[in-house]
Amino acid sequence: MIRTAGLVSALALALATGGCATMNASGSDMPPLPASATAPIQYVRDIHSYARPEIAHVRHVSLDLTADFGAKTLTGTATLDVQGVPGATEVILDARNLDIQSITDASGAPLQFTLGANDPILGQPLTVRIPALAAGATQKLVIRYATRPDAAALQWLTPAQTAGGRQPYLFSQGQAILTRTWVPTQDSPGIRQTWDARIVAPSDLKVVMSAETLTTDGEPADGGKAWRFQMTNPVPPYLIAIGVGDVAFEAIDHRTGVWTEPSRLHAAHDELVPTARMVDVAEQLYGPYRWGRYDLLVLPPSFPFGGMENPRLTFATPTIIAGDQSLVSLVAHELAHSWSGNLVTNATWADFWLNEGFTVYFENRIMEALYGEERALMLQSLGWGDLQATLADLPPADTRLKIDLAGRDPDDGLTDIAYEKGAAFLRTIERIVGRERFDAWLKGYFERNAFRPMTTELFLEDIRTHLVTTRALEDQLMMDAWIYQPGMPSNWQPPVSNAFAPVDAAAWAFHSGGPASAIPWASWSTQERQRFLAWRPPVGDGSGRWFSEAQLADLESTLNLKAEGNSEVVFAWLQIAVKHRYQPAVPTLEHFLTTQGRRKFVLPLFTSLWAEGDWGRPIATRVYAQARPGYHPVTTGSVDAVVGRP
Repeated sequence: MIRTAGLVSALALALATGGCATMNASGSDMPPLPASATAPIQYVRDIHSYARPEIAHVRHVSLDLTADFGAKTLTGTATLDVQGVPGATEVILDARNLDIQSITDASGAPLQFTLGANDPILGQPLTVRIPALAAGATQKLVIRYATRPDAAALQWLTPAQTAGGRQPYLFSQGQAILTRTWVPTQDSPGIRQTWDARIVAPSDLKVVMSAETLTTDGEPADGGKAWRFQMTNPVPPYLIAIGVGDVAFEAIDHRTGVWTEPSRLHAAHDELVPTARMVDVAEQLYGPYRWGRYDLLVLPPSFPFGGMENPRLTFATPTIIAGDQSLVSLVAHELAHSWSGNLVTNATWADFWLNEGFTVYFENRIMEALYGEERALMLQSLGWGDLQATLADLPPADTRLKIDLAGRDPDDGLTDIAYEKGAAFLRTIERIVGRERFDAWLKGYFERNAFRPMTTELFLEDIRTHLVTTRALEDQLMMDAWIYQPGMPSNWQPPVSNAFAPVDAAAWAFHSGGPASAIPWASWSTQERQRFLAWRPPVGDGSGRWFSEAQLADLESTLNLKAEGNSEVVFAWLQIAVKHRYQPAVPTLEHFLTTQGRRKFVLPLFTSLWAEGDWGRPIATRVYAQARPGYHPVTTGSVDAVVGRP
């Protein structure tokens, strides 16, 4: 019996299937779906959605929208295919700051609808009255609507905010629950939907989406050109994504390539060449890539995340373009999501670790296969250091893998607990059962659960059925402790990278009074440089600072940190500079915070500045007032809570 709360009735299970076509309409070579993809979906209650999928659920979304850069709106229709239990007379959707103009059936007959009370996190329930559903029947809803200029998922950039400086730009970021700000649907990761789209945009811009492109050059339309797309695999709504701008494409191989602004295309392509090999390695590890193409869209600097695993088209920050391919582990991470996250998806945001912990583990396996065990261990060790800091900062309840997000924004669960503790848990299982057995289970896990939502409890049932079959092994693994208890279980083991021993020795020598010129900086990899800058003495002087101003000046000058182009290294240096109130680094800090909007960098730096009281808060207030207009709402929503809205 499935041990998951809120299971639907047997009748609803019989109707709530999650199947999709095996091949897309153009005959692209997606592998056939496993039987599990057409088995009944077992819906669980999602506290971050108003939807009641056990009564009626969205199966398909068809968008027909026009992008108006002057008004900063998308206007048009979303046509939803709805199924449910026999006799169902309403369907509940999620909407946030949408202007709903009308809802009709396929013939144009009006349908009654109401928008409920607004919640600042969830938005509003959009309840539509429908004719009583017959068994197996589909009801179409045609929703005419418009987004608002402040839609939290969308960022409208002026030409000045782009690399080319001539054309505006639009991109979306739907995870976790922001798709409802531009698509009225059931915005829950457990309610998978196929979709298609027709997007009209100015004729001098191109439209790309996280789906198969059916019109490679667009087609004439009122208001510009129309671009058509389709996704025949059912996906969670947060993976519906759009980009519109002056972008160009360059292939890497027959199924991978890069989209970005023309002036940055050559550099982005050369940086991301390892992508093609990564796809091959990932398939060798855990089975076929089921999405057709794997391309990347390198976005303008305001993109709030390092990457977003949108199917067929990963959205990526330009901060990974370091010039030496040193930050391509991010690509390995987003690619791994094609299995853990996109193929098998957390059913609710309380189960977020199932997306990210699996992906960090898989990412590291890709990096090990491509670059060797030592590189993989260095990345593990850096992640482990981040995890220790997170464990120290968070309340104990938030250090569990299965997290309670009741009454909270799901973004509160976007911490290194889901990522690094989740990966450490999987590495613990691998260490105890052996890599060969673990790999066999993990490959089977992806196959058995393809295109389906996954809960922590279903994960436990799967692994206990197919891998952990004895009481002795269960006791060794301590799986319930890892998942449901705070902190780290007693069977954890930190990763150890031998490459970091000389780095730590150099850091200690410098801390003890040695010159920066003795640091072998030029011969170090990015990961070794990150380790050096992340080093802290085991015992401080009580001030929380560990270098003198003269030492900081020596570091900055000798290592040429003012001119450093690697974003991870710059970020690590600026964290030191802010903690030490090192005034000469403030211009570097200002430049960094006003030229990119990646939340991973921006939020910690503003948080650190704010913690520095009378020194840091005036800097934070001044810089944020300048930088905020260029940040995505995902970033401003986090930083506003620290600095306040200018």
